[in-house]
Amino acid sequence: MTTEKAELNRLHEKIRKCSACRLCKLGATKAVPGEGSANAEIMFIGEAPGRDEDMQGRPFVGAAGKFLNDMLMFAGLKREEVFITNVVKHRPPQNRDPLPDEIESCWPYLEEQIKMIKPKLIVTLGRHSMGRFLPGLKISEVHGQAKRAKGIWQERQVFFPVYHPASALYNPGLREVLIRDMKKIPILLKKI
Repeated sequence: MTTEKAELNRLHEKIRKCSACRLCKLGATKAVPGEGSANAEIMFIGEAPGRDEDMQGRPFVGAAGKFLNDMLMFAGLKREEVFITNVVKHRPPQNRDPLPDEIESCWPYLEEQIKMIKPKLIVTLGRHSMGRFLPGLKISEVHGQAKRAKGIWQERQVFFPVYHPASALYNPGLREVLIRDMKKIPILLKKI
Protein backbone atom coordinates (compact mmCIF):
# COMPACT_ATOMS: atom_id res chain seq x y z
CA MET A 1 0.00 0.00 0.00
CA THR A 2 1.33 3.42 -0.91
CA THR A 3 2.04 6.03 1.74
CA GLU A 4 -0.73 8.25 0.32
CA LYS A 5 -3.27 5.43 0.51
CA ALA A 6 -2.21 4.54 4.06
CA GLU A 7 -2.56 8.18 5.19
CA LEU A 8 -5.97 8.43 3.57
CA ASN A 9 -7.07 5.17 5.24
CA ARG A 10 -6.00 6.56 8.64
CA LEU A 11 -8.04 9.73 8.05
CA HIS A 12 -11.04 7.65 6.98
CA GLU A 13 -10.83 5.60 10.18
CA LYS A 14 -10.88 8.86 12.13
CA ILE A 15 -13.97 9.99 10.18
CA ARG A 16 -15.72 6.68 10.88
CA LYS A 17 -15.27 7.26 14.62
CA CYS A 18 -16.24 10.95 14.55
CA SER A 19 -19.04 12.28 16.73
CA ALA A 20 -18.25 16.00 16.45
CA CYS A 21 -21.70 17.04 15.24
CA ARG A 22 -25.27 15.97 15.93
CA LEU A 23 -25.68 13.99 12.68
CA CYS A 24 -24.17 10.80 14.09
CA LYS A 25 -26.73 11.01 16.92
CA LEU A 26 -29.74 11.78 14.71
CA GLY A 27 -30.13 8.41 13.05
CA ALA A 28 -27.03 8.10 10.88
CA THR A 29 -25.68 4.55 11.04
CA LYS A 30 -22.32 4.84 9.26
CA ALA A 31 -19.98 7.67 8.42
CA VAL A 32 -19.22 7.94 4.70
CA PRO A 33 -15.62 9.17 4.33
CA GLY A 34 -15.34 8.78 0.57
CA GLU A 35 -13.58 6.40 -1.80
CA GLY A 36 -11.38 6.25 -4.84
CA SER A 37 -7.78 6.82 -5.79
CA ALA A 38 -5.46 8.51 -3.28
CA ASN A 39 -3.71 10.00 -6.32
CA ALA A 40 -6.81 11.10 -8.22
CA GLU A 41 -6.52 14.06 -10.57
CA ILE A 42 -10.26 14.65 -10.17
CA MET A 43 -12.22 14.87 -6.94
CA PHE A 44 -16.03 14.81 -6.96
CA ILE A 45 -17.64 16.43 -3.92
CA GLY A 46 -21.34 16.04 -3.21
CA GLU A 47 -23.48 17.35 -0.38
CA ALA A 48 -24.16 14.55 2.12
CA PRO A 49 -24.77 10.80 2.22
CA GLY A 50 -28.27 9.52 1.52
CA ARG A 51 -30.04 6.41 2.84
CA ASP A 52 -28.15 3.86 0.73
CA GLU A 53 -24.81 5.53 1.44
CA ASP A 54 -25.58 5.56 5.17
CA MET A 55 -26.33 1.83 5.12
CA GLN A 56 -23.21 0.88 3.11
CA GLY A 57 -20.73 3.51 4.32
CA ARG A 58 -19.87 4.34 0.69
CA PRO A 59 -20.57 7.53 -1.31
CA PHE A 60 -22.99 7.66 -4.24
CA VAL A 61 -24.24 4.07 -4.24
CA GLY A 62 -28.00 4.72 -4.56
CA ALA A 63 -29.94 5.90 -7.61
CA ALA A 64 -27.94 9.15 -7.84
CA GLY A 65 -24.75 7.09 -7.63
CA LYS A 66 -25.82 4.88 -10.51
CA PHE A 67 -26.36 7.99 -12.61
CA LEU A 68 -22.98 9.37 -11.45
CA ASN A 69 -21.39 6.14 -12.70
CA ASP A 70 -23.08 6.70 -16.08
CA MET A 71 -21.85 10.31 -16.09
CA LEU A 72 -18.29 9.14 -15.41
CA MET A 73 -18.56 6.71 -18.32
CA PHE A 74 -19.68 9.53 -20.65
CA ALA A 75 -16.58 11.49 -19.56
CA GLY A 76 -14.35 8.48 -20.23
CA LEU A 77 -13.57 8.08 -16.52
CA LYS A 78 -13.64 5.11 -14.17
CA ARG A 79 -14.91 5.40 -10.62
CA GLU A 80 -11.73 3.84 -9.20
CA GLU A 81 -9.48 6.47 -10.82
CA VAL A 82 -11.29 9.48 -9.29
CA PHE A 83 -12.07 10.30 -5.66
CA ILE A 84 -15.70 10.74 -4.55
CA THR A 85 -16.78 12.24 -1.24
CA ASN A 86 -19.25 14.66 0.34
CA VAL A 87 -19.03 17.92 2.25
CA VAL A 88 -20.80 16.25 5.21
CA LYS A 89 -19.77 12.74 6.24
CA HIS A 90 -22.97 11.56 8.03
CA ARG A 91 -26.52 11.42 6.65
CA PRO A 92 -28.79 14.29 7.70
CA PRO A 93 -32.23 13.13 8.92
CA GLN A 94 -34.76 12.62 6.09
CA ASN A 95 -32.02 13.72 3.64
CA ARG A 96 -32.51 17.36 4.64
CA ASP A 97 -29.88 19.92 3.66
CA PRO A 98 -26.88 19.93 5.99
CA LEU A 99 -26.93 22.83 8.45
CA PRO A 100 -24.04 25.34 8.55
CA ASP A 101 -22.64 24.03 11.86
CA GLU A 102 -22.72 20.45 10.53
CA ILE A 103 -20.78 21.54 7.46
CA GLU A 104 -18.27 23.34 9.70
CA SER A 105 -17.80 20.22 11.85
CA CYS A 106 -16.93 18.12 8.77
CA TRP A 107 -14.92 20.80 6.99
CA PRO A 108 -11.50 19.86 8.51
CA TYR A 109 -11.93 16.30 7.19
CA LEU A 110 -12.68 17.50 3.66
CA GLU A 111 -9.76 19.93 3.80
CA GLU A 112 -7.46 17.10 4.86
CA GLN A 113 -8.73 14.86 2.05
CA ILE A 114 -8.08 17.60 -0.51
CA LYS A 115 -4.57 18.24 0.89
CA MET A 116 -3.73 14.52 0.75
CA ILE A 117 -5.11 13.84 -2.72
CA LYS A 118 -4.07 17.14 -4.33
CA PRO A 119 -6.60 16.97 -7.18
CA LYS A 120 -6.03 19.05 -10.30
CA LEU A 121 -9.79 19.49 -10.63
CA ILE A 122 -12.59 19.56 -8.07
CA VAL A 123 -16.03 18.83 -9.50
CA THR A 124 -18.72 20.12 -7.18
CA LEU A 125 -21.95 18.11 -7.36
CA GLY A 126 -24.84 20.43 -6.60
CA ARG A 127 -25.34 23.85 -5.13
CA HIS A 128 -24.37 23.02 -1.53
CA SER A 129 -20.97 21.69 -2.52
CA MET A 130 -20.44 24.53 -5.00
CA GLY A 131 -21.45 27.12 -2.41
CA ARG A 132 -18.75 25.94 -0.03
CA PHE A 133 -16.00 26.65 -2.57
CA LEU A 134 -17.60 29.27 -4.83
CA PRO A 135 -19.92 31.29 -2.57
CA GLY A 136 -22.42 33.68 -4.07
CA LEU A 137 -22.78 31.91 -7.42
CA LYS A 138 -25.93 30.28 -8.77
CA ILE A 139 -25.51 26.78 -10.15
CA SER A 140 -28.07 27.48 -12.87
CA GLU A 141 -25.77 30.22 -14.19
CA VAL A 142 -22.33 28.59 -13.80
CA HIS A 143 -22.77 24.82 -14.22
CA GLY A 144 -20.37 23.36 -16.75
CA GLN A 145 -17.97 26.32 -16.48
CA ALA A 146 -14.50 26.01 -14.95
CA LYS A 147 -13.81 28.52 -12.20
CA ARG A 148 -10.56 29.32 -10.44
CA ALA A 149 -10.72 30.21 -6.77
CA LYS A 150 -8.62 30.06 -3.63
CA GLY A 151 -7.77 26.43 -3.06
CA ILE A 152 -6.88 24.27 -0.09
CA TRP A 153 -3.60 22.80 -1.30
CA GLN A 154 -2.82 25.27 -4.07
CA GLU A 155 -3.35 28.99 -4.43
CA ARG A 156 -5.69 28.86 -7.45
CA GLN A 157 -7.73 25.65 -7.56
CA VAL A 158 -9.84 24.80 -10.61
CA PHE A 159 -13.46 24.01 -9.73
CA PHE A 160 -16.06 22.66 -12.11
CA PRO A 161 -19.63 23.00 -10.80
CA VAL A 162 -22.31 20.67 -12.13
CA TYR A 163 -25.81 19.85 -10.99
CA HIS A 164 -26.12 17.07 -8.43
CA PRO A 165 -26.86 13.71 -10.13
CA ALA A 166 -30.03 13.37 -8.01
CA SER A 167 -31.44 16.48 -9.71
CA ALA A 168 -31.75 14.49 -12.96
CA LEU A 169 -33.83 11.89 -11.12
CA TYR A 170 -36.38 14.56 -10.20
CA ASN A 171 -36.01 16.65 -13.35
CA PRO A 172 -35.26 14.37 -16.35
CA GLY A 173 -34.52 17.46 -18.48
CA LEU A 174 -31.30 17.92 -16.53
CA ARG A 175 -29.96 14.51 -17.54
CA GLU A 176 -28.64 15.73 -20.90
CA VAL A 177 -27.29 18.92 -19.30
CA LEU A 178 -25.30 16.86 -16.80
CA ILE A 179 -23.97 14.52 -19.47
CA ARG A 180 -22.97 17.47 -21.67
CA ASP A 181 -21.18 19.12 -18.74
CA MET A 182 -19.38 15.90 -17.78
CA LYS A 183 -18.11 15.41 -21.34
CA LYS A 184 -16.15 18.68 -20.90
CA ILE A 185 -14.01 17.26 -18.08
CA PRO A 186 -11.34 15.39 -20.15
CA ILE A 187 -10.78 18.50 -22.31
CA LEU A 188 -10.61 20.73 -19.25
CA LEU A 189 -8.17 18.40 -17.50
CA LYS A 190 -5.75 18.67 -20.44
CA LYS A 191 -5.78 22.48 -20.14
CA ILE A 192 -4.96 22.56 -16.42
